[in-house]
Amino acid sequence: MKNKRVLSIILGCIFLFVSSFLIGQQEQEELTDEQKILQAAHAISSHDLFHYVKELASDKYQGRLTGTETYNASAEWVASHFEKWGVAPVGDNDTYFQAFPNPYTLVFEDCEVSLHLLVKDGAVKKYYHYFDEFIPGSTSGSGEVTAEVIYVGYGATAPELGYDDYDGVDVKGKIVLMEREVPVSPRDDEELFKKWRPYSFHQYKLENAVKHGAKGMIYNYGPIANPNNSYDAGFIYSHVGDVVTNDVFAGTGYDHEQVVEKIKDTLKPHSFATGKVVTVRNTTEHHPDGVGINVVGLIVGSDPELKDEIIIIGGHLDHLGKCFTVMPGANDNASAVAVMMGMAEAFHNCPIKPRRSILLLGFGAEEQAVAGSDYYCENPIMPLEKTVGLLNMDGVGSGDKIRALAAENYPEFWKFIDNANQKYIHRIIQTSYFSNIARPRLDAARFLWKGVPTISFGVYPSLSEYHNPLDNIDAITPEILEDMTQLLFLAVLDMANQDSLDFRK
Repeated sequence: MKNKRVLSIILGCIFLFVSSFLIGQQEQEELTDEQKILQAAHAISSHDLFHYVKELASDKYQGRLTGTETYNASAEWVASHFEKWGVAPVGDNDTYFQAFPNPYTLVFEDCEVSLHLLVKDGAVKKYYHYFDEFIPGSTSGSGEVTAEVIYVGYGATAPELGYDDYDGVDVKGKIVLMEREVPVSPRDDEELFKKWRPYSFHQYKLENAVKHGAKGMIYNYGPIANPNNSYDAGFIYSHVGDVVTNDVFAGTGYDHEQVVEKIKDTLKPHSFATGKVVTVRNTTEHHPDGVGINVVGLIVGSDPELKDEIIIIGGHLDHLGKCFTVMPGANDNASAVAVMMGMAEAFHNCPIKPRRSILLLGFGAEEQAVAGSDYYCENPIMPLEKTVGLLNMDGVGSGDKIRALAAENYPEFWKFIDNANQKYIHRIIQTSYFSNIARPRLDAARFLWKGVPTISFGVYPSLSEYHNPLDNIDAITPEILEDMTQLLFLAVLDMANQDSLDFRK
């Protein structure tokens, strides 16, 4: 009797389970396609997205500098989730990775920027504070240089423009103080800026300083960390801000802001020897044979013909590594990778499948001269001519409003995002036109130059710090992560299931 009672209970439980499953299945079948899609969108969880950012921004991955083993570990972690959600590997040798050459430099402790001050009994040093007054150059040589500082404006030698910041000053064996960018803006005069553009690159400025014999540089840039530069073993440099710059100018008879404005107004150099002596010391280790990887996975389209057309969801996985403390890169750009992962899971769970294929692309080395997207565009895994468009994300995890760069370049492309927002999400979105003539600062730039329609998303007003150790999980807004993921999921599925798309028109 006892055994029969147990068997009866077991059979009853099985019956209830099967019944509830069949009822659930029947209810699911009775839903409209739109309801099924919305059900998948609502299942996107801000808790999960926040967890993804927290994982990628943890000390485990040491700031995700492309080329390092810790970056590779973060790429493996993302790929493991792609595999779980049925995203197909389409990288090298049927993996989720596309490898490319990528030299990198590690920065360690024992770094210094100090000013030598003359006092009654000799000289003392004023040491500057890491990281709000100086940050080591992320591609600096290893060593120490103490020398007079020569101010060299924008560090440009442009004979065709009648401009040379090094004319009339001797920088051999000295430290140069230099401004970022160039004295003209693409917003004010695009044609004039194009002539100056080659001199705006960090690589050019460093190499030109070396060419003129300088041994070091204090770069008026932030101070922020930035591994987007050349490497010269004998050249020691750091990034500084207003505190250091104003101290160097003090007592010279010149005001820094006035000098910069004069250069901009006249487009004439204003270089001079400051008479100030500075020490710059960095401890680094260069890896010229480094290898970077892009993370690539494909959600294969369900339509036999349309599956050859590709929609790319992109965002860079990398950040700055250690300089010399860990730069977590929570908003920049673990946030975008989290959104990409949330979309991958939503596509996996949604019963309505995309007819076109969707490529998930986590770029490496965005912070190192936007190299990963450059490599992909020169070696595309899916033909660029078959790529409908790229939805790129950079810094989408901190704030409550959305920016859509180049949305006004591609109104037919933008229409799908706008429709999804107006109908379901209701966030404020600021659109803009993007001329894309300055040096590349986003992965989107590489695709736009190849003629691929691209809209790039960011979030504002950001609570996160930029390129310093405070870009951490504390600045992340989980709600905007959820809305961004739902917005792009709904918009991409809508465009993926259209009978025809041509945003290139």
